[in-house]
Amino acid sequence: MKNTLAVLVFSCSLFGSSFAAPQRPNIVLFLVDDMGWMDCGAYGSQYYETPHIDAFAKQAMRFTDAYAQPLCSPTRASILTGKHSTRHGILTASGHRPPQPPGYRFLPEKAPPNQPMIFPESKNYLDPVEYTLAEALRDAGYRTAHIGKWHLGLTAEYRPDKQGFDVTFECAPDPGPPSYFSPYGVSPTGKPSGQNRVGNITDGPPGEYIVDRQADEAVKFIRASKDRPFFLNLWCYGVHGPWGHKVEYTQYFAKKKDPRGFQGNPIMASMLKSVDDCFGRILDELDKLGLTDNTIIIFYSDNGGNVHSNVPGTGKTQKAEKTKSEFLADWRKWAGDRGPTDNSPLRNGKGSIYEGGIRVPMMWAWKGHIPPGTVSDAIVGHIDIYPTILDLLGLKKRPDQIMDGISIAPVLTAKGNITRNEFFIFSPFRHTEGDVCVRSGDFKLIRSFLPDVPRQLYNLRTDIGETKNLADQMPDKVRELDAMIDRFLAQTGALVPKPNPAYKPRPGAPATGDPTTGLVPKNCKISLVDGAMRMEATGNAPFLGTAQLGKYTGPLTLKLRARSAAGGTGKVQWKLTTQNEFPKTGQTVEFNLPAGADWQDLTVALPIQGSPSPLRLYLPADKSPVEIQSIQYFAADGTKPVRAWNFSNARKPGT
Repeated sequence: MKNTLAVLVFSCSLFGSSFAAPQRPNIVLFLVDDMGWMDCGAYGSQYYETPHIDAFAKQAMRFTDAYAQPLCSPTRASILTGKHSTRHGILTASGHRPPQPPGYRFLPEKAPPNQPMIFPESKNYLDPVEYTLAEALRDAGYRTAHIGKWHLGLTAEYRPDKQGFDVTFECAPDPGPPSYFSPYGVSPTGKPSGQNRVGNITDGPPGEYIVDRQADEAVKFIRASKDRPFFLNLWCYGVHGPWGHKVEYTQYFAKKKDPRGFQGNPIMASMLKSVDDCFGRILDELDKLGLTDNTIIIFYSDNGGNVHSNVPGTGKTQKAEKTKSEFLADWRKWAGDRGPTDNSPLRNGKGSIYEGGIRVPMMWAWKGHIPPGTVSDAIVGHIDIYPTILDLLGLKKRPDQIMDGISIAPVLTAKGNITRNEFFIFSPFRHTEGDVCVRSGDFKLIRSFLPDVPRQLYNLRTDIGETKNLADQMPDKVRELDAMIDRFLAQTGALVPKPNPAYKPRPGAPATGDPTTGLVPKNCKISLVDGAMRMEATGNAPFLGTAQLGKYTGPLTLKLRARSAAGGTGKVQWKLTTQNEFPKTGQTVEFNLPAGADWQDLTVALPIQGSPSPLRLYLPADKSPVEIQSIQYFAADGTKPVRAWNFSNARKPGT
């Protein structure tokens, strides 16, 4: 993998360990919560306004292929340890839950009979036995501070002051305080949160915004530490729920349109502007104190952009928010049915092992050492931050210390490349999509631990959106990357899901990971073929029924990708949830499926007045079998499907 870097020569020696303590550079790690790869101007957004971040990019090296875990806590633990999640054991965002007791089995011996596999559980805390980045820097003479979200342990013994930080400004339960406006212990509905909080966040003036307060605390720490090396670890509360936003910013963005046509949530834009303000204040303070030239500054995000929260029908509204009608009314007022962001051209978002969930912005700056305004396509990520900082400072890790990350200092200083054949993400909780992946060169292989979910292979150089699964076309590449995953799991001691011997599928239940789940065939049979679902008639008027649209109010739009040798007329028919039977006339829309071997993309407007359940999709399978690649139902705004079936990754059973 070549790095697109300007070839610059620097006279400063970097790796010597002869720095006197005051000469060692300061370190600022600015971590944004849920900021997607496309969520600032420097990475291509034409809707969000992030002038300080964009200006910083001109002083920094910007990475195009930087990765993080798909959820926050595993990334944060890897930043502080240099280890993969398979080693530190934090697999999901569970740091707000009570810590498990000593001797706890994180891979249970048994599971309920309705679960086909026994899956590992995540640690709810960062084990104090870990020698963290903060501890290593503190032992090297640095003054250390953690300001903001932690999410690596609920109780006092797992808080940041026990992990190497001299100064802290944080609270629990995470992800943040009940309100993003002071008083911080009061929920957005105006009621005391009732939570027993630990930490030391104190209230400011009424209405003070938490991200502004983080900037205040950061500036205070920088001023108090200016005469000695310091490590500022600012983990921003934006742009995560509970979605507190400055209305004056939101009003501005509500009037703005994205020329690309993808992004457009004014709440997200408002919160990103506040994050940008916070970052700008830190940069300004470093300039005022004459510290910028001797400070390593890292800008990074903990996972891909959130595309699902508060979207009707996704089931992804935060539990606390479901009971807050005031909150949801505010969201609908400004954002409508939009998710927080859109990661296009990347696929999916936060929580997903697709690129939209794991590819993130990352930039490093250090005047005189890192060439400004440069871009690198080196494959880097969360596990590399710790060893890179040690290398830049001329420090050594402990002899017995295990790290999975590598130093990317040769790339940063334009002195060479890094040798990396593979980069892994392990997140065993999205089984039908994928639980582990490896990036090797241009290729990425996704594997699910469910036995009947096919492998997915993508060439990210030519298909960054992961739209074309090459697994069938390149079996040798699949075997090569599969072997890498096997070695990774074995070498890092991963707790790998295993079959549940007590599993008893209910009669008639679809196979585990079956992409046809939710579709009921009538007068026909359906089967999976390579890259499609095949529908064959067994009687008159064959159709596919679904009862999974009853929570949505019409009108809806059907988008269908299908083909048929004979073609013919199809139709959509629906019954409303308020009706006992299908009406004899009306509530039906016909369409034509052209004959031929080519895929046909059809769009059918459904003038539904009310909530449809069930809905029937009739296809001309009585003339010849119909192959279907995708079925999608969209709400009125047409931005995202409210229910979708995709068979493009399907394989014949047994292959």
